[in-house]
Order: sequence, then C-alpha cells, then structure tokens
Amino acid sequence: MRILVIEDNNAVAKAVRTMLESRHYAVDLAADGEAGLDYLLRGIYDAAIVDIGLPRRNGFSIVESAREHNIQTPILMLTARDGVEDRVSGLESGADDYLPKPFAEEELVARVKALLRRGNLPVVERFDANGLVVDVGARTAAYCGRPIELGTTEFRLLEFLARNAGIAFSRAQLLEHVWDYDFEGSSNIVDVYISQIRRKLKSAGARDLIVTVWGVGYKLGAS
Repeated sequence: MRILVIEDNNAVAKAVRTMLESRHYAVDLAADGEAGLDYLLRGIYDAAIVDIGLPRRNGFSIVESAREHNIQTPILMLTARDGVEDRVSGLESGADDYLPKPFAEEELVARVKALLRRGNLPVVERFDANGLVVDVGARTAAYCGRPIELGTTEFRLLEFLARNAGIAFSRAQLLEHVWDYDFEGSSNIVDVYISQIRRKLKSAGARDLIVTVWGVGYKLGAS
C-alpha cells in the first residue's frame, strides 16, 4: 500500500512516515500544496494524509482539485484546526476523514487502516494507449484484443506507465512508485522488467509502445 503525506512541518511529516513505514506501508512526502497536488493527481496512491495549512495551496484546495479531476483516493485531513467549521469544510471539500493535531499514533494508524478498507472496493479502471488496454480491476492487459500474460510486478509497471501515458519517468521514479519503498536492488532491475514487457508486447503484435527517453528513462506512448 502506498500513502501520500502532504505536510509542510518536517518533524510531523517524518514522524508520520516513520509510524506508517513501521507498519510496512510505502510513504511519499510532499512539503507544499502544489507539489502535493501534483503527486495526488498521478492517481497511484491508496490513501493520502493532507494538512490544511500548507504553503502555495491549502489542503481544502488540494482535495477539491483532486475530486474535480476524478481522483478517488481516500483522504484524511490532518491539521491543528479542530473547530467544527473547519471539520465541515474539510469534509465538504471531498475529504473522507478529519484528525486534529496533536494525535495519538494508534489513532492515526487506525484511521488510515479504515480509509484503506473504505478504498478497497472493486476497481473499475481501464487505460487505453495506442491499442493497449490495461484493465486494473480485472488485472489484465491486451493489445488489439490479444491477451498479454504478465507477472505481478510486470503488470504494476505497465499499469503505472499506462496510467501516466506520455509522461517520461526516470528509473529512480519507477523504482519509487512501482517497487516497495525498502527495495535495495539496483536500478537496472527496471531495465530488465522493461525488456520483459517489451518482449511480451511484441509477441502480441505491439511495437515501440514503451519508448526510451534518452537521459531520462521510459514512457508509454500517449493514445
């Protein structure tokens, strides 16, 4: 499970990350509202923890923008504001839960688990790119109707590229978002999996769908 924490207080952000990583969640941090929204709009997170009082864009705006872009990631608003009006505003902006600071570690973890259960519903998502169809709910991939058999990590990598078709990612970014946060292997593993996926795509009749962007990494051609 990958969780996004948008929090400008470095001490709080690190404490939350430590709490969650000790429970074996992968955690990404963003220190301002614009960067946090950019991460959230990628649609790769199982849950998000969003502070209200952020530089560049506040938490209410982040949640509203995410919902306007049809990002359904469960969101917990974490803030020093504990007034009723703030709680109502947070929930009306599209947040799923609200936890005032200071908070107990056990309560934060329990609320995150509740969000993850709430978000663990059947997923109906399909990504189309130049004849390639990746069906997230069914965990299948096909090119022009021809099935492509993929291993778990291969599917996650292809899903991530299809979800972000047209955007180039470095090997480090792909490791961060596709592999577990504690992966300690070489970034060459990305090249190995890309090669395997390309071979399977080619067998299904697809060529050059995954593009090497020299000096950057890889991208899936946009539809």
